Amino acid sequence: MDIIELLKSAFLGLVEGITEWLPISSTGHMILVDEFIKLNVTEEFWNMFLVVIQLGAILAVCVLFIRDLLPFGFGKTRQECRDTWSLWGKIIVGCLPAAIIGIPLDDFMEEHLYNAWVVAAALIVYGIAFIVIERWRANKLAARVAEEAAANARPGGAHFAAPAVAIEPTQGGDFGAITSLEDLSYKTALGIGCFQVLSLIPGTSRSGSTIIGGLLLGTTRSVAAKFTFFLAIPVMFGASSLKLVKFFLKGGVFDASGLAILGVGCAVAFVVSLVAIKWLMGFVRRHDFTAFGIYRIVLGIAVLGYFALLG
Repeated sequence: MDIIELLKSAFLGLVEGITEWLPISSTGHMILVDEFIKLNVTEEFWNMFLVVIQLGAILAVCVLFIRDLLPFGFGKTRQECRDTWSLWGKIIVGCLPAAIIGIPLDDFMEEHLYNAWVVAAALIVYGIAFIVIERWRANKLAARVAEEAAANARPGGAHFAAPAVAIEPTQGGDFGAITSLEDLSYKTALGIGCFQVLSLIPGTSRSGSTIIGGLLLGTTRSVAAKFTFFLAIPVMFGASSLKLVKFFLKGGVFDASGLAILGVGCAVAFVVSLVAIKWLMGFVRRHDFTAFGIYRIVLGIAVLGYFALLG
């Protein structure tokens, strides 16, 4: 068993664990990393590894949010149990568009879209989208604060009265009509699921597309991020199962080395994802997604420049 290959797998697991949950495209980063750090495996194994390694990342969601996801136990009331079942209904509805479109087109996309040029273009386009959307939200929040300040202004001469306005926009002030998963309707869940279809293009970012959809449909950043995590559960399990079936149908087999490479990648992705998810949930409560937009644009331009020089 080659220790170098295991170290490569561990590094790929690190990249997967970080980029799966940040809106910067995990698949895109994995394809780019493969340009410099190549596993000594067959093309069929690599295509399978690229997707199945995500199982490690998704297990981190199941561990961190087990109380939110299990409709029983943890001292839940009947209403909380009903809310959990309803949440799973919304998750399933949100996954339908990607499943309906993605499964028939899987082979086509793997053959024609999994390349650095598509990744770079998607990184730039959706990086710009994040910046534009966050500026729109900031302007909308400022306008709302100004309106409420005017409506609650003290009458002339009432200098002794306490100020009525308590709204203080914070850095990256988060707001939205949908402030909890319970407020999320099935219609909105389906709408976010439609945005998830965009992530079938490598470089888009599954979390990025669904977060953009959530923001445009009226959720807070926190709700958009959390629902994105939950949508990933059936999507990743389904995608991984599909890749494994195709791998075996094409004659692929797991030897000890292959199992070790896949196991190390998944294990590292799991551990790193635990940290990345906690960090992101804290980040979105204090900041907007502009920094991720800038990162995507810079990385996309760098990728275009690199492959243009290679000619």
